[in-house]
Amino acid sequence: MNFFLETNNLLLIGIAVSSGLLLLWPLIQQSRGGKSLSTAQVIQMMNHQNGLVVDIRPLATYQNGHVADSRNLPIADLLTKGPGLPKGRPIILACDRGQTAFGPAAKLRKMGFEQVFVLQGGINAWAQAGLPLSTKR
Repeated sequence: MNFFLETNNLLLIGIAVSSGLLLLWPLIQQSRGGKSLSTAQVIQMMNHQNGLVVDIRPLATYQNGHVADSRNLPIADLLTKGPGLPKGRPIILACDRGQTAFGPAAKLRKMGFEQVFVLQGGINAWAQAGLPLSTKR
């Protein structure tokens, strides 16, 4: 019992618990925001189910390169412009690295969108897969 009361051991226990929580954080985020899709799955959804990619990055970043035919809807505008998205189509949210999109995905689900997904790895994964990025506005 003295093991848990010593200052050095308390510090080590705190670090171990914190590390465990940090490792679980991506899983917690995914459970809130829905399923993430690989780049190949996103292409399949776009081609066969009329999936809409919604890029939640700021406009300036979006203009530097985005998925063709995607729509830009920065996180700041999600509550006001989000309800205007088509509810009958799958919505795939894209951010830089696939991490910040889970919160907005959860918000869209609360708005009544049933098919909300996140691009796994974000636009970075899209580019690394050698898929084209458009700069058209």
